[in-house]
Parts: sequence; C-alpha cells; structure tokens
Amino acid sequence: MMDLFATLKLPAERTVVAPDGSDVRVLLGLAGGSMAHFQLDSGQTSIAVAHRTVEELWYVVSGRGEMWRKQGHREEIVALEPGVCLSVPLGTHFQFRASAAESVSVVAITMPPWPGESEADFVAGPWEPTAVRPTDPRGMRVDRRSFPRTAGPASSGTPAKCRTTDHTCDRRSWRARM
Repeated sequence: MMDLFATLKLPAERTVVAPDGSDVRVLLGLAGGSMAHFQLDSGQTSIAVAHRTVEELWYVVSGRGEMWRKQGHREEIVALEPGVCLSVPLGTHFQFRASAAESVSVVAITMPPWPGESEADFVAGPWEPTAVRPTDPRGMRVDRRSFPRTAGPASSGTPAKCRTTDHTCDRRSWRARM
C-alpha cells in the first residue's frame, strides 16, 4: 500500500528534545525517510553523538554556527550558515554549536526514518556540551559530567587549527569571533 501524501506547517514549539540536546520540531516522514527541524539557541553546544542505523542530510535555514564531523581518522569542522548542506553518513561522530550571537536552525532528512531514542550513541567531541537533555532515554537524570570528555587537540590546551569551508581558525578563539 502506498503512503498517503501529507502537508504540515512547522510547529511553533519543539516536539521533542533530540539525544544531542537540540530542540526538534518533527515534520513529515515516508517509508524511506523522515524530516525534522533542529535548533540550538545562541551560545549552545550539542552533545556529541553517532547514529547506529541512520544517515542524515542537513540544510541550514537560518543562523550561524559550526559542525564537527569525524569518520575514522578524517575530521572536519565546517561553518554552518544559511544555504549550507552537509551529510552525516552512518556511524559518523558529530557535534554542532550555535554562534554566541544567534541560534542556528537546520532542516534534516533521516534515512531510514528515525527509529527512536536508542539510535544515538554518546561519543567524545571537541567541545563541552551545554545543551543537555533533561533525562536520558531510560528516564533517569542526565549529568553532563557522564558524557565522554572532549577529545583531540581542542582539549589539549594547544591552539588547534580547524579547517572550515571558508577559513582556518583557532578553536580557542571561536567565542570571540562569533
């Protein structure tokens, strides 16, 4: 049987909080994938995660920020700004953050459709998360100290260079620039 077509306006309020701590407004889905709107408030940093069974395509609709992705030894930080589209293949470690001056909003397609809370594994990321979920998937309080510590040069105290789509930056100067 074929799925019936549907229409939905972006909900005014968040529908759920994602495992990474971002606000989610669930949109529509079909058998092959689902769509959602993600938002981080200004100055917020998500929790670093990796997906177990899904892949995502992201499109930035408003705001500014950065996205860190890691696959094996390949690691990259890209600027998030309106018009940027990026992929999060299966198993990719990723974390994103909004600039200090404005929130960042993204529309993403998840393939196959999002299966639920247990989909995301917490991983070590380059930044300390500030967008913490109120409870974990089992309904227990989450203490941000229980997440994996930030990893790599960004936490070593030495100026780490990061490649972005339009410039090279010192990670320690991020807050000052944004």
